[in-house]
Amino acid sequence: MTNISTDSSRLFRICCIALTVTAMTFAIRAGILGQLGAEFGLSDGQLGWVNAMAFLGFPIAMMIGGGLYNLLGAKKLLLVAFVCHLVGLFLTITATGFWGLLISTLFIGFANGAVEAGCNPLIADTYHANKTTMLNRFHVWFPGGIVIGALISKFMTDAGLGWQLQISVMLVPALVYGLMTIKQNFPPVKASQASTSNNIKALFSPLFIFMAICMTLTATAELGTQQWIERILGASGASPMLIMALITGLMAIGRYFSGPVIKKLNPAGVLLASAVIATAGIYSMSMATGVMVYFAAVLFALGVTYFWPTMIGFIAENVPESGALGMSLIGGAGMFAVSMWNPVIGQWIDTARQNAINNAVTGIDPELVAGQTVLANLAIFPAVLVIAFSLLYYYMNKRTAA
Repeated sequence: MTNISTDSSRLFRICCIALTVTAMTFAIRAGILGQLGAEFGLSDGQLGWVNAMAFLGFPIAMMIGGGLYNLLGAKKLLLVAFVCHLVGLFLTITATGFWGLLISTLFIGFANGAVEAGCNPLIADTYHANKTTMLNRFHVWFPGGIVIGALISKFMTDAGLGWQLQISVMLVPALVYGLMTIKQNFPPVKASQASTSNNIKALFSPLFIFMAICMTLTATAELGTQQWIERILGASGASPMLIMALITGLMAIGRYFSGPVIKKLNPAGVLLASAVIATAGIYSMSMATGVMVYFAAVLFALGVTYFWPTMIGFIAENVPESGALGMSLIGGAGMFAVSMWNPVIGQWIDTARQNAINNAVTGIDPELVAGQTVLANLAIFPAVLVIAFSLLYYYMNKRTAA
């Protein structure tokens, strides 16, 4: 039997299709929440728990997958993701109530995390000379997949097509990446990174711990803001869904052309510039209304574009001893932080709205006041990162010069 070539471009395509499925699950689930609530008589609180399962399953899979990457390799982790995607999607389609949706979403969240756990180290090993650039290009397909999923959901909803059909659409790209994975040979784990004990030791390095803490802030600034964009900007006079499409579209373009930016500024410089721009973007959104919200959203998009993939790439390049485990735990720390901050952000919205109602001023919408207040709070996250990444930039330049 002839061996199938471990062609790097084919491996990269498999990873990109798998990540597109991951992103589509986020977008289409958001698009059908109203239908799910109406059909099964679910409260917003119950729908919130359904969403939470995706954010819980994701870091669990990344932590488990990162720990087992040396043993299983990328191919088996992608096959685990494929099976969990199929199970999760089928369970969602056949769900009859709250518990069915809860369990199915947990499977999908686990599948999404397994994709990242397998693909991030695979790409870092395959493109060892330009890890951060290629990880940014890989992560093009998260915002790209959100745009695809959001447009599919909007079109199908407007056409009167049910939520089961919208979920079924995702089976097609899932089957594509699954079958491609089955047929494709994958390279073995690099011997230099195959010691899990060495990986664990590297996790306790000051640089890794510092970056893990920063990842909780970068992820919350990016995903925490986007997850609540409908509630935050619903009364701003701008369309939240158009803003979401604008943000994710710009992120996809920025990540695709990340190479020159990273080469010019280096990863630490990119992170510092991103923090400054993200702070300006979120704070601008907290004051803008109407058409000006779109301009502020552009700033926000430019600020958060490089956060997630550059953080993972930074670890791959500067703490290589942590291996796949390090990249997975960095991503897991970010997603876990988002899951923890989501209820807090929700409480901020409730409190700010109630305060606005209690101190009602004629002509001012309490929902607008609540959204602007929460955005001002969220601006604190990237503002702290400006300080943190300034220190990182100084440290990395000093280490390079030594």
